[in-house]
Amino acid sequence: MAESTNASAAAMPSLAELQHWTWVLGRAQQMLLEQGLSTLGAAESALPPIPGLTDPATMGRVRDFWADSVSLWQRMLAPGEAVPAAEESVERTRDKRFKDPRWRADPLFDWIRQSYFLFSDQLLAQVDALQGVDDKQREQMRFATRGFLDAISPSNFPATNPEVLEKTIETGGENLLKGLQNMLADLAKGQVTHTDQTAFELGRNLATTPGKVIHRTDLYELIQYAPATPNVLAVPLVIFPPWINRFYILDLTAEKSFIRWAVEQGITVFMVSWRSADASMKDVVWDDYIAAQIDAIDTVRRVLKVPAVHTIGYCVAGTTLTATLAVLAARGEGDTVKSATFFTAQVDFEKAGELLYFVADDQLELLKTLTPDGFLDGRYMAAVFNQLRGRDLIWNYVTNNYLLGKDYAPFDLLHWNGDTTNLPAQWHMRYLTDLYRDNLLSKAGALSALGTPIDLGLVKTPSYIQAGREDHIAPAESVWALMRLFSGERRFVLAGSGHIAGLVNPPSANKYQYWLNPEPVETLEAFVAGAQETKGSWWPDWVAWLRDQDAAMVPAKGARQPGKGSLKALEDAPGRYVKQR
Repeated sequence: MAESTNASAAAMPSLAELQHWTWVLGRAQQMLLEQGLSTLGAAESALPPIPGLTDPATMGRVRDFWADSVSLWQRMLAPGEAVPAAEESVERTRDKRFKDPRWRADPLFDWIRQSYFLFSDQLLAQVDALQGVDDKQREQMRFATRGFLDAISPSNFPATNPEVLEKTIETGGENLLKGLQNMLADLAKGQVTHTDQTAFELGRNLATTPGKVIHRTDLYELIQYAPATPNVLAVPLVIFPPWINRFYILDLTAEKSFIRWAVEQGITVFMVSWRSADASMKDVVWDDYIAAQIDAIDTVRRVLKVPAVHTIGYCVAGTTLTATLAVLAARGEGDTVKSATFFTAQVDFEKAGELLYFVADDQLELLKTLTPDGFLDGRYMAAVFNQLRGRDLIWNYVTNNYLLGKDYAPFDLLHWNGDTTNLPAQWHMRYLTDLYRDNLLSKAGALSALGTPIDLGLVKTPSYIQAGREDHIAPAESVWALMRLFSGERRFVLAGSGHIAGLVNPPSANKYQYWLNPEPVETLEAFVAGAQETKGSWWPDWVAWLRDQDAAMVPAKGARQPGKGSLKALEDAPGRYVKQR
């Protein structure tokens, strides 16, 4: 191994040699650039003003790009001249892709890094300057351009990443062989690996809150959790997790589990666990999920002999819950739900963020080709969500696990993120078209379910509406729409962080913060302007609000124990559906 390492080191050019050849190439390009700068003015006056090509603004950007390129070469050829810190934004100085000090200390890699930033700025500026496109098209182009720029970052390639070069020489290339093994394994399973696949197991160190499955249909299982206090709130809680994910995002490790914490607060908790779709579910549609939510509510009411339940709808299940509440209200059964809590749920999709880029006609046509058996493979959805944070969820792993050959670190949240579920194709397509593309849910009577027109204005159920300040999946501005569409009591809380971390934030962690505004306001901007910040988790505020709805307590006996009521236990939590592929 020592001989191999020495041979590899001997084959690599020294820094002095690299700088010499870089000087030769750099001097040649500098001569061309200087000649270009001297003739650019003449070209600008000679050519007709073609928008986006020879107009003054475009020519000015080209001139600036050439001038900045010359400046970079001059700094490269004079490595003793440090780049002033003020020239870089805070975002770039904190860019994790270039955290290795050699990206700045070594003249060659500093030039590579800054050239990449210069090219990125120029390409994005060209997109911003395009004429004849509307704002929506421009944002789509910016999203695609950012994705392209993330992909071509010099940190993603062995020859232009100083850390990878050093590791390759140090290990004799074993890092690349191990990385190739990691990459081939991911290609075989059709999904990027984010965490140690052997570190977690459902029922062992994930989804361990004690409970029983007490009800099962073809679409969902209903789990009842064992009480942890001698007395519990009389009104039970039914949680609807996203039907595009596994429910245990709310029951990760014991320290992070929202379910365990809620049980410890004296709440009788029921959880819906959705079935991952297969060919037998090709005809499942919007109505079926709403009927399932109503069935779960009625089942809990019947088992515990209570008139009403509290509900929680997370993300897309929160979207569905709004329709469920509207159907119940139209039927005169709105009082069967004592309160509704919404975790990062959208109903007005006009400002639904970057996911709107995936509902263009060409994207929808592609989806149709991916669902020949009547269901969409969950790996496609995982890839879409990874693209929203490609730098963190794709290219970071290319560098660390494919190029550097690092071992995967255990992380419960990323284990859940990679545990994909399949979706009924027909329902998924209608969700994208009716809600995301056409925004029909926000329009009274534009959609129906179970034969009932949906009008969210009929919903008078007291509602607790949570949004994440940095949520890139359900932007806070989009979630805010619930405040104007419902007609009952509403409490809005803006949590620090994003779609997951802003929600899975137990009080014991003492992380982040949340904002409340006691004054009635009309817009999110007004809410933020007058909001009061509180450090830590918003969970205690939620449970206090829940108790304000109904503080009555009952002994945790009889039907309050899973399987001791009219429905007997079918099996232990976390149940069967959560483990199905």
